[in-house]
Amino acid sequence: MTPTIVTTDLQRRFGKTVAVDHLALSVENGEIYGLIGPDGAGKTTTLRMLAAVLRPSGGSASIAGIDVVRQPERLRRLVGYMPQHFSLYGDLSVLENLTFYADIFGVRGAERRHRLDRLLHFARLEQFTARPAAHLSGGMKKKLALACALIHQPQVLLLDEPTNGVDPVSRREFWDILGELHLEGVTILVTTPYMDEAERCNQVGLMHNGRLIRQGRPEALRQLTPGQMLAVYTPDLLQAEAVIADYPGYLAHQVYGDRLHVFLDVADAAALERFLTNHDVRVQQILPDAPRLEEAFVYLMTQVSDA
Repeated sequence: MTPTIVTTDLQRRFGKTVAVDHLALSVENGEIYGLIGPDGAGKTTTLRMLAAVLRPSGGSASIAGIDVVRQPERLRRLVGYMPQHFSLYGDLSVLENLTFYADIFGVRGAERRHRLDRLLHFARLEQFTARPAAHLSGGMKKKLALACALIHQPQVLLLDEPTNGVDPVSRREFWDILGELHLEGVTILVTTPYMDEAERCNQVGLMHNGRLIRQGRPEALRQLTPGQMLAVYTPDLLQAEAVIADYPGYLAHQVYGDRLHVFLDVADAAALERFLTNHDVRVQQILPDAPRLEEAFVYLMTQVSDA
């Protein structure tokens, strides 16, 4: 099966700055693909090129076989694009914004009414149709922007950090909506700074300095962390972090909330407790644990930075 989104040697330069560097990306039909990476990795630039908002400096990109440079008008009928920053009209109401986008995409008559009703229900905005967009909460603005991007029933969604800055409840609601779209067969390419959101994707790609350095299923990427992991619960986190690198078989560590996640060649909890106690670290408990995607991400970024 031919992937829905394909880039080959995709490049974008801004003067001497290389934002996207020979990017090879492949997103299968109907999957949710999460693109993660630090600020400046090239994620937003990639989505802007795929949405035909920004012209590539080199290479090629296609969506459902449509060349994003040569056939931008055909592409816009196929793709729904939601930029990172709220770009709707604040002085127009929720319904007026949706109607405006319906006009742009030529959605008229009974079909328009049907889609407006469905999207208002879908985005949980039925009670707010008369409210100006500028007066919506952050989460509501995001859901309205998504509804506007869906008015022409696109086959592909390009979402640039769609939940950035909204509360956890709104983030969950937004991803519930994306889950429904996924079940309907919509292909979704989403950038996100949140690792719990990346966990909900079928595939995850890690960008760094404009390049895709790793991609795979979340469960596969989690296994890239080294050795075995123990979670150390202690009130002396600073002291534990200061001495942990001297423990035999130490590979890496990360502070995670109220505990220290330690990666070791051999996960011997009793030996680790003895070592920490001998270094004046009070140990409450040490438990085996499984690495999260966030820890894999931090580890991979450390490896890239050290290379």
